[in-house]
This record gives sequence, C-alpha cells and structure tokens, in this order.
Amino acid sequence: MKLIMAVIKPFKLDDVREALTPLGVQGLTVTEVKGFGRQKGQTEIYRGAEYHVSFLPKVKIEVVVPETLAEQVVETIARTANTGKIGDGKIFVLDVERAVRIRTGEQDAEAL
Repeated sequence: MKLIMAVIKPFKLDDVREALTPLGVQGLTVTEVKGFGRQKGQTEIYRGAEYHVSFLPKVKIEVVVPETLAEQVVETIARTANTGKIGDGKIFVLDVERAVRIRTGEQDAEAL
C-alpha cells in the first residue's frame, strides 16, 4: 500500500477529487494548510499598505491506495492539479506498512 500526499492549490481540490473517483479511490483526507516553496509568498496591498504574505493557503490531500493503483493516482493528481504556474504544489509517495479499519477490524487492503 502507498500513502499519496499532495499539496495543491485550493481551487483545484474538486477537480482532483472528481478525477480520482473513476480510478476507484473511495476516500481521501483533506487538510487546509499554509506553506511556501520557490513561490516564497506574495506581496499584497490592503488599505493602501503593502505587506508580504509568507505562507500561502494550500490544501493537502492524503489517500492510501494499493500499490498497483499508486502510479495512476499520482499521474491523475499531477495532471488535474497542474495550472502551469509556480505554486502548483508537490506530491509525495510513502510506503504504508499497515492499515486497520477501526469499526470492523479489517486490515491492510481490506481496510481501505
């Protein structure tokens, strides 16, 4: 099993979710986060005063999938979340040793 974490622009969330559903992704976790990378924030003007926003709003998607589906999920997220502009985000893929569904006790692939 693989844990796929993707940090993307918030307005791309619905598009990514809709693209993952046909692949068989049955659930995912979404967290509102803030961060910066090469983008290094942005300068904004509020009531005539200029100020620098260091951390930009993003969303982090976390989904655990069978290893056979992982590459397809990564490609789908990358394609769907892409705007071609700086700050599109990152995708991380990690190994998952074990999963347990709390309600039933099912483990690993059955727990997904």
